Amino acid sequence: MKRRKCFANLSYMGALLGAAMLTACGSGEGRTAGDESAFVPETVAVYEAEDGSFSGNAGVGSSRGGYSGSGYATGLEADGDSISITVNSPEEGFYDLVFFCASSDHKENFVTVDGLGYNNLVSESSTFTECPIERVYLKEGAHEVIVSKSWGYMDIDRLELRTCDADMGGIFRPVVKPVNPNASDNVRRLMSYLADIYGKQTLSGQFCDTGWHGKEFTVVNKVTGKNPAVLGLDFIEYSPSRVANGSTSRATDFAIDFWKNGGIVNFCWHWNAPEKYLKDPWYSGFYTQYTTINLKKIMNGEDEEGYELLMEDIDAIAQQLLILQENDVPVIWRPLHEASGGWFWWGASGPEAYKQLYILLYDKLTNEYGLNNLIWLWNGQSAAWYPGDQYVDIIGWDIYPGEHEYGSQIGTFLKSVECSENETKMVVLSENGCVPDPELMLRDGAMWGYWCTWGGEFVAGNTAVYVYSDQYTESEALAKFYENDIVITLDELPDLKTYPIREDAK
Repeated sequence: MKRRKCFANLSYMGALLGAAMLTACGSGEGRTAGDESAFVPETVAVYEAEDGSFSGNAGVGSSRGGYSGSGYATGLEADGDSISITVNSPEEGFYDLVFFCASSDHKENFVTVDGLGYNNLVSESSTFTECPIERVYLKEGAHEVIVSKSWGYMDIDRLELRTCDADMGGIFRPVVKPVNPNASDNVRRLMSYLADIYGKQTLSGQFCDTGWHGKEFTVVNKVTGKNPAVLGLDFIEYSPSRVANGSTSRATDFAIDFWKNGGIVNFCWHWNAPEKYLKDPWYSGFYTQYTTINLKKIMNGEDEEGYELLMEDIDAIAQQLLILQENDVPVIWRPLHEASGGWFWWGASGPEAYKQLYILLYDKLTNEYGLNNLIWLWNGQSAAWYPGDQYVDIIGWDIYPGEHEYGSQIGTFLKSVECSENETKMVVLSENGCVPDPELMLRDGAMWGYWCTWGGEFVAGNTAVYVYSDQYTESEALAKFYENDIVITLDELPDLKTYPIREDAK
């Protein structure tokens, strides 16, 4: 399913009508691809970036060819460097901000509109190419658009303001039937519940290595008076190379306990590479730079021993998943995450080797071990790394927008939806730094199925003290978000052990 173009002028209060907006944006009725009436975006205005204002090292350049106007904005090199452009929207509504950018390789930088953060501006071409920030909600009048240094080293030729999609199509009617035909009833119940609330409400989530009585959950509860509905855990310490060095974990026990107390369990796996491939320090063996592993050679048969070692590692994690299955715990399972970034070894050999490993992992856990308690959450961070609709139940994206940035991340939401080849998959914010404002999520149509804030510094600092940290999401904002009717907390979850299974989940 790809989104259809259909511009609408929605007022802020009208957008907050919730169900009415989502029905209008998600009805799937009206224009379809190929209709004579299909919407064609219009360019409202063009702004030359070199005419903007600059901070720090930012300024005007002309050595890169292919620019329009008298030059381009450049010099995003250090923290504090920024480019500011004032745009004028002729009426209230949604717009695309289409930047024309160039860079030596993949680069990302921050974008704010009137102080509100949007998803990062991404450039991957050495020539000036369209780099859109999609579906930005603007009131009539002037707005300040700022691009500030994140990765830096990006040239910006111009910014075009275009009318854009306000029709959300069938986004909020996702495929509910699990990809595993033998999925357990509890998996089907959980998928049914997630689909029932999708587009209307969002689940609160929090990673906490020590379970729902641990530091992150404790400080969130102190601030909000509530507990998150989703517990994020990691199988990292069950990796054989870490066990060999003395690591232990109770993550499986914590998951069982949380499920028994009514919560939803989400697992990732920072897969520490087999000992043969580790560099110092051994405990950083999930990072590419601390391993000598070559996944491409393993998957194409050049490294047969490496293949067997990976299978042994998978076997170790399968044993933990089997324990969870024996306890009737459905697991939102997010393996091989953030692959396209390349910083983890499973993404360092490119998308083809990664997809081979993902599919092999699915086949081994599903068909060899008979693990029917898994909801497969793919989190590759780029459509080029998508393994196929038949291996994915939910699409997740990890977003760390900076500090005190509460935007809905609508552009990334839409990009996530479009990763699916032929179907509509549910989309979640599988990791986040700042918590998005649920009112902005609803206004923009970026209704992530859940968010799951990473632990440590993003909630409680990196010390043993159980004190909430305001560095990323301020305590006042967090309390406000958790109190919002759009947000579901642990105490508001239904009994997922008896929840009715939808017909389309069977």
